[in-house]
Amino acid sequence: MKRILTALFFLAVCISACNSSGSGSGVINDSARTKITLHSFSDTSKLDTFRISLKGDKPKEMELVFTITPESGTPVFMKIFKATDLLDNYKDNVDLGKKKKQVKFLQAELNLFFAEENFLEPAVTENEEADKNTPDKNFFAELKETGVNGFQFRTGKESKVYIAWSVSGQKVKPYYECCK
Repeated sequence: MKRILTALFFLAVCISACNSSGSGSGVINDSARTKITLHSFSDTSKLDTFRISLKGDKPKEMELVFTITPESGTPVFMKIFKATDLLDNYKDNVDLGKKKKQVKFLQAELNLFFAEENFLEPAVTENEEADKNTPDKNFFAELKETGVNGFQFRTGKESKVYIAWSVSGQKVKPYYECCK
């Protein structure tokens, strides 16, 4: 009987510990800090690794680090988003007063970063035309011709950047930026 009670007590402690780690404590476990997906980007016949990681322990120190790496293993794109910039951008629309809510918001941003609608195949369709939000009209024309894929990401609540691989420049470039 004593063994059964000891086993039940141990089981209760384990369940309690498992349920309290991360659920509302404002702590993100390591496996939830990185998201990875594969999509063709720098070469339409091969897959690139898209990775977003949440670095840091406190919202004031956190960063979202986004990289795109082709099969060669050398990253072709890196963007670092400071958590404070993201939080400041949304504080008028979202209640981010407490650290727990800030961490939850950053986790949601991480989880939504690779939503399917952010992958654009192709980056530019033959019917699309460059406009005032197109930083490089020649690159836009190149994208129409090559048919490479693109990716879009938010830099704020109302601003997005669209990027694609430049075959002629052999690098990732923005081809559309709206609306700051």
